Amino acid sequence: MYNFSTRLLKKIAIFSHRWTGAVFCLLFSWWFVSGVFMMYFDFPGVNESDRLARSQPIDPSGVNLSAGDAWAELKTPGVPDEMTLVMFDGHPVYRFLLGRSQAIVYADSGQMRSEFPPDLNLRTAAAWTAQSAAAAHAAVLTSEDQWTVGGVYRRSAPLTKYSWPNGEEVYVSDLTGQVVQYTTRLSRLGAWLGPVPHWLYFTPLRKNGRLWSKIVIWLSGAATVVAILGLIAGLSMYSPAKRYRSGGIPASIPYAGPKRLHMIFGLFFGLLACTWAFSGMLSMDPFPVKSARNPGVAARIPEALNGDPFTFEAFMAKHPREALTQIGPDLKVKKVEFMIVAGEPFYLVTQDSRHSRIIPVKGTPKAEFDRSRLLEVVNKASQPDGLAEARFITEYDAYYLDRHNELPLPVLLVRMKDPAGTTFYIDPRTGRIIAAYSSAMWAERWVYHGLHSMNLPWLYKHRPAWDIVVLTLMLGGTALSITSVIIGWQLLRRQRQRQRQLTI
Repeated sequence: MYNFSTRLLKKIAIFSHRWTGAVFCLLFSWWFVSGVFMMYFDFPGVNESDRLARSQPIDPSGVNLSAGDAWAELKTPGVPDEMTLVMFDGHPVYRFLLGRSQAIVYADSGQMRSEFPPDLNLRTAAAWTAQSAAAAHAAVLTSEDQWTVGGVYRRSAPLTKYSWPNGEEVYVSDLTGQVVQYTTRLSRLGAWLGPVPHWLYFTPLRKNGRLWSKIVIWLSGAATVVAILGLIAGLSMYSPAKRYRSGGIPASIPYAGPKRLHMIFGLFFGLLACTWAFSGMLSMDPFPVKSARNPGVAARIPEALNGDPFTFEAFMAKHPREALTQIGPDLKVKKVEFMIVAGEPFYLVTQDSRHSRIIPVKGTPKAEFDRSRLLEVVNKASQPDGLAEARFITEYDAYYLDRHNELPLPVLLVRMKDPAGTTFYIDPRTGRIIAAYSSAMWAERWVYHGLHSMNLPWLYKHRPAWDIVVLTLMLGGTALSITSVIIGWQLLRRQRQRQRQLTI
């Protein structure tokens, strides 16, 4: 009975994989090949680093109004949710964020900016590319296109796209006057070879977010089952004792040609296909679970660092112009943020992601917050439970790492004594939480990022080890998929020939 059941299950696995593999072989090939390109190409986007890189340094002599005076020009009660001082169209401006609304007040004249006409947006786009405005072609978007379909359009519409002959395309929001998307010929080509096919990020499908999510989940779930069936079939057919014969000699694999290659690749890379398909499905959060983190406990440290109520009066003792003049010529300030950390007001001035200073309203500029003071603040906020761990780290660890080495170091690691083991990574240069982790995120960290992206500390630290390992696995998976395409084509061709013979 046992042998009969085993043989039956083996036949079911082989038969099921033969036909499901024929259906999914192209999809697996698609995913593996596009995954190779995704190692080096991201979907185009504009982040804060891009904005800083393309911004003008702020001229302190043009900052005539204080932040409080600029806010008063808006005649809006209360205080903004966020406020920055940056350059815009050649002038220093205050950008105020209140809910989903934005407002701009020129720091040199006090003039308010609520509309962004085409000529102004054209200058903004031309400044971004450092090209002639006269060479640009403008097109007003009436709906999402391929590069704004992921929510950019809905958040910032209406948008105008400015294109240059060299392939650069800049999308400017008519609502905020900001550049919200930027692409080049190379970035678009890389996206079409990598992220777009890998994520099924095609505009007609991606417009319907719920449908797109369901399709990706069901396809990756079904692909996982297909890969498992193939692994079972391959293992059940493999004979260590070499009970098969190939070319008159004993063999462990009963096939020749593409089938033999497919089985060999499947034995080596079949488990990889299973884990990548399954972890890809997990990226879509198909099994949402309630976080184990206690919000009341986990919120203590963020509130202690940045939870103080904002007041304009706190910054009256030092005008922003005075703060900027305290910075030496070695730092070209492109952004000023107004912060109250642990009850004390500070200006955070930034040139780029690696160069910044903090300027206390009552004090001189410094590179970072006092570390003992930071430890004191977070330790006090953790009471009465206290901290399980608090230390500064100078290297990436298992939960705080970046293969591009862009995340800041050193950072303060603090782990709370809550059931979830909530951990924060705090940048002493800004007093801000850069990353957070809890036990509820274990599956996301190791099953998704670990298995799908090979997001592993040792590999990241010793590049190009990561590139070599991932490329080897990707190419192996690609070979497995291509042989399955060949077998699937042969199978379908034989079926078609049989049908023709039956109709004759």
